[in-house]
Amino acid sequence: MRLNQGYRAAWGLATLLGLSACAVGPDFHPPQAPKNAGYTPEAPVSPVSTANTIAGAAQRFDPGRDLPGEWWTLFRSPALDALVKRALAANPDLAAAQASLRQARENLYAGQGAFFPTASASFQPSRQKISGAAFGQPNESATLSLVTAQLSVSYAPDVWGGTRRQVESLGAQVDYQRFELEATYLTLTSNIVVAAINEASLRGQIAATQDIIKADTDQLNVVRQQFVVGGASRADELQQEATLAQSRATLPPLQKQLAQQRDQLIALLGGFPNESLAARFALTDLHLPEDLPVSLPSQLVAQRPDIRAAEAQFHTASANLGVAIANQLPQFAITGSIGSEALGFSNLFSAGTGIWTIAGSVTQTLFDAGTLQHKKRAAAAALEAAAAQYRSTVIRAFQNVADALRALQSDADLVHEQADAERSASDSYALARTQFRTGAISYLTLLNADRTWQQARLNLVQAQALRFSDTAALFQALGGGWWHRADVAPAAHGPDRLVVPVVSAFQP
Repeated sequence: MRLNQGYRAAWGLATLLGLSACAVGPDFHPPQAPKNAGYTPEAPVSPVSTANTIAGAAQRFDPGRDLPGEWWTLFRSPALDALVKRALAANPDLAAAQASLRQARENLYAGQGAFFPTASASFQPSRQKISGAAFGQPNESATLSLVTAQLSVSYAPDVWGGTRRQVESLGAQVDYQRFELEATYLTLTSNIVVAAINEASLRGQIAATQDIIKADTDQLNVVRQQFVVGGASRADELQQEATLAQSRATLPPLQKQLAQQRDQLIALLGGFPNESLAARFALTDLHLPEDLPVSLPSQLVAQRPDIRAAEAQFHTASANLGVAIANQLPQFAITGSIGSEALGFSNLFSAGTGIWTIAGSVTQTLFDAGTLQHKKRAAAAALEAAAAQYRSTVIRAFQNVADALRALQSDADLVHEQADAERSASDSYALARTQFRTGAISYLTLLNADRTWQQARLNLVQAQALRFSDTAALFQALGGGWWHRADVAPAAHGPDRLVVPVVSAFQP
């Protein structure tokens, strides 16, 4: 009867302490979207059209429009779609991010165990010989067996909410790893798209350079013919040979960059450089997305994975401050054990062999040379740092979107101007070649026209590729539509677990 009464009293006290528990430290509230924040002082103007050229289509900014989860499909390249799909299945960075999320979830589940009592069972048989000398009878001795079976239960009531804050911190770490996974996903897909565009750009520059080399070779033959008939000097011939050599010298660096770009693509796919990659990309194989979503500034903070990850770190720092405060307060513990102790197995559970213990403790640190106080101050400083880091991340996110919008507006003008410049330079060079053959102009005039045309060809290819790349950068800056994807592996969620709700908290 006394045993039952003792247990009822102990567990009643534990329940009372648990129900009255409250969490010290600040309550975390997700930061609101910055008021009056925007991307540009004026409304962004949709990029203009450049007719009859690659990447010359008109683009339209659509404020408030949602982003597709698989935004890269807007480039309408089956080879690019296949490449992204392959990378998502094999990239090790993505696999590492998935594993980190699983780790964070399991740590959360482990932390939730602190809300419940811990029970352990022990069984200890022993046989020993004792001497009667300890009792004043040195000539007496005895051999006996002692068997003890015991069940122990311990519980630490979360009076100040320190455990709740610790679990809250672990939950915020799960959120952090979740958005780190999204950031990895977005970075991977964006890198593949940009790498494919860069490859297409390099192939375009190589093709342009090969055309230039052919034109310079043809022109060298003309100069040599002119030299034979007296229409050109030996100096003109040497100058054209030098021009041809310079054009040829620009080809190996481009070929090197293309080979390195291919290596990068294979690495993003989770492969090694000695593996082959069948896909080949050219600017003509890509379609420029025409309708461009532009998320509202108030939506951006909820869409960017890096902002959400910074918010989770902010939340972690807030919860850790509560843990540090709780550690300064008295710590409570309740333990109990029940079992049986007998001189043999046969009578282990006989009448009179029962044993039990109920104990409670309260511990308060009186002196630690300021250790706990300094830890609380460090946690408060970490909270301030996390808040500042969150603001910095938000500012960078708005800057990224603004830069992408400005770039797209500039790129459209640049492609238009470079297309006009290339056409003019091509016409001028063709006319100069004809005039040089007839002796109407000097070789120096022809050389200047040649160099202008060469540079215009390369500039146009680079401008076209830049417009593709900056379009991809806009989708990345807006968050990439991860909220429409199911990119978290089912195993990352782990089995269903009991989550104890957090009671109302207060600030001390």
